[in-house]
Amino acid sequence: MSGISYMITGALAASYYGQPRTTMDLDVAIRASDALNPKLRDALSKAALKVDSRRLADIVRSGYDVVTLRDRRSPHGLDLILIKGRLQRRRGSILGMKTYYQRPDDLILAKLRMIKATVPPDRASKDREDIRAILRFTKVSLDAIKKYARKQGTLVLLEELLRTG
Repeated sequence: MSGISYMITGALAASYYGQPRTTMDLDVAIRASDALNPKLRDALSKAALKVDSRRLADIVRSGYDVVTLRDRRSPHGLDLILIKGRLQRRRGSILGMKTYYQRPDDLILAKLRMIKATVPPDRASKDREDIRAILRFTKVSLDAIKKYARKQGTLVLLEELLRTG
């Protein structure tokens, strides 16, 4: 992506590691320091995404960590997730093209945080199914996931998913 470090996350990464499912947006994490890079803006514009440079700069300065961009030709969109520091990613592919995905352990932890924050809880059913599928189809370090889930206050959710598996 124009020399910008990135990784695919969200539903597409969950589909890669687990079971394919549909989604209306693509979630891509980049380093926050790359968010205002003109190469990124140009690449996003070439991809027919609506990019307002002033709005993007305002969002980055505000400290908010998600920028939502809409496709000019479809109902789809791109959520840019701004990460401070190094991206923890794994090589993969999509349609024969080499790319990078968020590591499955980190994706599970992120989805656990989403489940915890989602109100009402039944709206998090896709995230629950994504976690179950990743655990079924991808080798992960369950001990490490439990350790970090305990730190982020989501261990009870993880244990419930493991029991109802």
